[in-house]
Amino acid sequence: MYATDASMYQITPLGVVFPRDPDDVAAVMETARRFGTPVLPRGAGTSHCGQTVGEAVVLDFSRHMNRVLELRPEERRARVQPGLVQDELNAAAAPHGMFFAPDTSTGNRATLGGMIGNNSCGSRSAAYGMTIDHVHTLDAILADGAHVRLGPADPGVVAAKAARSDLEGRIYRELPALAERSRAAVEACEQTFWRRAGGYRLDRLTAGPFDPAAFTVGSEGTLCLVTEAEVALTPKPAATVMVIGHFTSTVDAIAATDDAMAAGGAAIELVDNFILDLSRKSPEHRHLAGRLSGEPAALLFVEFYADEAGEAEAGAARLEKLWRSHGHGYAAIRAATAEQQRPFRALRKAGLGLLMAAGKPEERSIAFVEDTAVPPEHLAEYTTRFAEILDRHGLRAGFYGHASAGCLHVRPFMDLGRPEQVATMRAVAEEVCDLALSYGGVNSSEHGDGLARSEFNERIFGSELYGAMREAKALFDPERLLNPGKIVDAPAMTENLRTPNLPTAVPVPTHFDFSEHGGMRGAADRCMRIGACRKPAGSGGVMCPSFMATREEEHSTRGRANALVKALSAPDPRAALADERVHEVLDLCLECKACKNECPMSVDMATFKSESLAAHHSEHGTPLRARVFGGIRRLNAWGSRTAPLSNLAGRIAPLRALAHRLVGIDRRRPLPVFRRDNLMRWFRRRPAREAAQPVGDAVFLADSFTSFTEPHIGRAAVELLEAAGWRVRMEPDVCCGRAQISKGLLDDAKAAAGKLVDRLAGDAERGAVIVGCEPSCVATLHDEHRQLVGGERAAAIGAQARLVEDLLADALDDGRLRVRRPADGAGAQAELLFHGHCHQKAAFGTEASMRLLRHLPGASVRELDAGCCGMAGSFGFEAEHYDLSMAIGGQRLFPAIAAAPGAEVCATGVSCRQQIAHGTGRRARHPVELLHEAVFGPQSRRGSGSTEQR
Repeated sequence: MYATDASMYQITPLGVVFPRDPDDVAAVMETARRFGTPVLPRGAGTSHCGQTVGEAVVLDFSRHMNRVLELRPEERRARVQPGLVQDELNAAAAPHGMFFAPDTSTGNRATLGGMIGNNSCGSRSAAYGMTIDHVHTLDAILADGAHVRLGPADPGVVAAKAARSDLEGRIYRELPALAERSRAAVEACEQTFWRRAGGYRLDRLTAGPFDPAAFTVGSEGTLCLVTEAEVALTPKPAATVMVIGHFTSTVDAIAATDDAMAAGGAAIELVDNFILDLSRKSPEHRHLAGRLSGEPAALLFVEFYADEAGEAEAGAARLEKLWRSHGHGYAAIRAATAEQQRPFRALRKAGLGLLMAAGKPEERSIAFVEDTAVPPEHLAEYTTRFAEILDRHGLRAGFYGHASAGCLHVRPFMDLGRPEQVATMRAVAEEVCDLALSYGGVNSSEHGDGLARSEFNERIFGSELYGAMREAKALFDPERLLNPGKIVDAPAMTENLRTPNLPTAVPVPTHFDFSEHGGMRGAADRCMRIGACRKPAGSGGVMCPSFMATREEEHSTRGRANALVKALSAPDPRAALADERVHEVLDLCLECKACKNECPMSVDMATFKSESLAAHHSEHGTPLRARVFGGIRRLNAWGSRTAPLSNLAGRIAPLRALAHRLVGIDRRRPLPVFRRDNLMRWFRRRPAREAAQPVGDAVFLADSFTSFTEPHIGRAAVELLEAAGWRVRMEPDVCCGRAQISKGLLDDAKAAAGKLVDRLAGDAERGAVIVGCEPSCVATLHDEHRQLVGGERAAAIGAQARLVEDLLADALDDGRLRVRRPADGAGAQAELLFHGHCHQKAAFGTEASMRLLRHLPGASVRELDAGCCGMAGSFGFEAEHYDLSMAIGGQRLFPAIAAAPGAEVCATGVSCRQQIAHGTGRRARHPVELLHEAVFGPQSRRGSGSTEQR
């Protein structure tokens, strides 16, 4: 799992340590020194250049050393540990109106230690500089295991430390002398451009007071191991206005950058036509096309910051006037509020993900020339010549990046499994390096050296300055144990590549169809290791709930993907897939499907887990609990038939204890309540209803819970659909197989899915919608059935599968369904909190649910960004998973509900409603329950079935 990062490299580490404090780090360093073992510090492992892979003992700071130690807003300072995520620091500083200014696009997982090691920056670097400009002091462990504090030192301090006989004393004696000897080389070779993330920063020692902390920033863990940092906080601008310039070519957009800088633009971001075309095809971003003017070939996003809104608006107006007078672009849109700016920011940040998801199955968007930079006045010409290099080598790439800093992000599509493509990569790297230098630019302005660029450093800095850098490395690390092979004395960039070293995949039979990606290994290996699944809970979204709760790499989507690729590369991949270690790695996956939606590569870990469970059952036998939960429809039907006795049995302590011991159902978890008058029985007994003006046919999917434990929800849905003009019918005894899929009973699931397809394909092909209340079941028709059953009939059903809110929201919008308006404000509702099901978010989104709820009289609706509830079907019932389930709910969902004690809570998923009731003591209702009352009156609450016999 630690053999890879977000780069093209793979090196198996010697081991991994998760230090809890600086003493642990020192102990590791001392032990490593005793045995001559290299050590490599690591944060989120999001390096694009291979800084965080190596044949070494990896120190993962992100698991335990991840706190804000002290916040001093009055001094604009914070003390932080290296494993702290940037977004978490910003969240702590936000109440004081401050933030950590180097705003990386990976701020929801990038750690401060990684940012310091890399000298990271972001879109606002022209205004705020780089990480090196925001570091005051560093606490670190030197190569001899000593604890030191590095920072600006006056001559007296330098002299006192230089008198010591240890490694720290040697550094304070020899480093100033080395800097002075190198002054001429530094000045002779100093790039004319400031934005540099490569090499050692000897220039920072010759340009001002002696500051070994500044010298250490950007050293990629090759000089010392940072254990704590004091960093600067910056006041947030009170007002931000964005101008989105539309251009007919990338060159025209870049040419317009000078005007943007002259007008005072603090951040100027470029997106070219390649990225825009990808965004138009992306479900997440294609809605943005409606906000743009025409079809631009390039966009510039220019931001103006000020203490007053009028001042920021004035900057935007100056820019628009300059562009008009100079004939740049054909349109400009102004976004003055955070809400207006959000989709444009999302598009810019999605550039990398969009590129990664593009290309042919055998190609990847490769990072090796992705952050060169030149002075902005040369950027247009440089871009043209860069594109000519790619064209000459037959490569495709998108151009985006930080135009205000002259930085281009360019990741050509390549197949590094072909030796000739590896040779092409090297040739392009050399040509682009020389091109950047010819304009006074840099080979790396953002992502550092690592394995991809370190070998070029002598070429970039010249022999004399490179020799001084080697001396500095030897001074700090005389035994070459700290992340060796980075910055100086590096291997060739073409060594240790991951793709060429993967064994040929042995075909493995699977239940799901992975042929689109060349098999299951190819599907798992779509993971680009960028770590989007490693974001903490406070960063929003759903992916990845188990990582958010544990902070452990193996419980992230990336960690699981790495384990699967390793297993599926074995000589007997089916046996490796059934291995207990693989089973352990996948065990805490909640199958929430968030990775399919939020991962840029749409890695579908839920499907991989199901396939792995099936292999495990085949090898080791199917556990009783898997059969119990996989057969939940039969169990619920039996519980309904025998209610209320079945409900009584579920409350008898000795029987719960027996279930805990035999099946592993945690006794703390309340069981569902079975309803004797189930949904199908009610539907068959009710008189047939025909709409006066029917709009179409709807087949209602009576899932296992809406049928037997919450039939009142199904009743409300059917009555509302009929009121909206739908002819509703219900197919008896069909199941989507969701429960069997989740438990790895894939033969049973395929049989259930096949039966459903046989029953409903004719309806779907005739244009009937297949509608349901339970998101996971409707999503299964939309998603898994296409891979599990396949064929045109399953595809037809998937295309017609809709959540009930979708149809009802449309009916409310066009007036076919009307709510009753309370007289004189009577019955006005309190705040309404909505929590969407994970599968709903992944497959359909929550827009229809929110649209429906906003039609409720007097409703003030707020959607919770509370991630996964933690229940995940049977997961939260299982004894070994109960505590994690509750911990996940307790991170965001439970506190959000507790913070609104008077609000009505609404949730679409049965698991979510169960978890909310158990975790908060509050009842959550399905949107159709609330709408039914609003349409038919409050008395419908009784008639909808909430009081039937239990």
